[in-house]
Amino acid sequence: MLVIHAARRARRRRPSRIGLAVAGGGPIGGMYELGALRALEQAVEGLDLRALDVYVGISAGAFLAAGLANRIGTAELCRIFVGGDAERTRFRPDDFLRPAYAEYLRRAAELPRALFGWFGDVVRNPFAINTSDALLRLGSLLPTGLFDNGAIRRFLAELFRAHGGSDDFRALERRLYVIATDLDSGEAVRFGAPGRDDVPISLAIEASAALPGLYPPVRIGGRYYVDGALRHTLHASVALDAGADLVLGVNPLVPIDTARAQASGKRAPPTLLDGGLPAVLSQTFRALLQSRAQAGASRYPQRYANADRVLFEPNADDVEMFFTNVFSFASRRRVAEHAYRSTFADLHERRDELAPLFERHGLRLRDEVLDAPPRSLLDGLRRPAGRTRTTRRLDGVLDELRDRLPPPRPPRRRKAPPPQA
Repeated sequence: MLVIHAARRARRRRPSRIGLAVAGGGPIGGMYELGALRALEQAVEGLDLRALDVYVGISAGAFLAAGLANRIGTAELCRIFVGGDAERTRFRPDDFLRPAYAEYLRRAAELPRALFGWFGDVVRNPFAINTSDALLRLGSLLPTGLFDNGAIRRFLAELFRAHGGSDDFRALERRLYVIATDLDSGEAVRFGAPGRDDVPISLAIEASAALPGLYPPVRIGGRYYVDGALRHTLHASVALDAGADLVLGVNPLVPIDTARAQASGKRAPPTLLDGGLPAVLSQTFRALLQSRAQAGASRYPQRYANADRVLFEPNADDVEMFFTNVFSFASRRRVAEHAYRSTFADLHERRDELAPLFERHGLRLRDEVLDAPPRSLLDGLRRPAGRTRTTRRLDGVLDELRDRLPPPRPPRRRKAPPPQA
């Protein structure tokens, strides 16, 4: 689904400043975003996602934003995260699901002191202790996260290094912001902004992706940080504040409309109650995210009257995205392919609205691509040639050239010669 917000007063300045805002959504949300970005880059002439003016990433979206800001193209990102055949960087999902043993031990070490304190309170005030107090005390001993998020930092540092990039915000040619939430104040923090650009990019992303309950909060400079989506869904305002004239956004999590899904012939239950607690919680979480995003976006026309915004997200009847576990690494290729095809379909359907908007910013929808037979996400993604800096650059050039070439036409059938008399 495309959400288009055209500027009230279009700027005539050339060249336009273009920004990208990529939301969170767990591993599957990141794969949806990657498929959508791959389709967008192939379908829009003049759009180089590695050379935008400003990037904003939250949680899983920060992986992609930081990769693009380091000039790692969508083709290579697909090889790494979807194809699993990139030579320089190996993506191993199991590395991100290792138990947080250090956090377990730290909480276990606090058990004797907590029990001793609780026992002392019982002795002093035996009739003042109730069940809720006991549960709160026990809750303080539970780990703050199940998995060790140190693997995120190590993987990203290796990724940037292997592709000739940098783990330093200040060394990038383009502006990159990674959003996290300060645990003890609830405020959104923009890593990469002046005064917060000395933090390694990989560490900032580790903090931005620290979903409470899944990964422990991340300590940076004496403060603790958690998932950046807790305050806002997309943080497109960060790119707009940086002066972007056009902001492209991708948000993978939207609530489902089961009635619409059934009306369009898709397999969906008559009520999400049939899916039990996971379905109810998922719908509630997505509805809260969407409501916050809409509330924030409602103020944009007044604050950013000269800016255009285009948001890509799943349709309200997208059962594929809703009923796929957002932490299922095994489904990443299927979801990325689904997003790739859905984005092409959205661009094809809304091209009359998008074409003039893109033209204001020096971009052109490629009709020859949108009208071609459906592509596959992994079509044309050959294995990289080697590990040297020269071959890395050559791979990028060939990927870009392949994206810019028109799709091959099906061969014409030769007419059979007329029968001889």
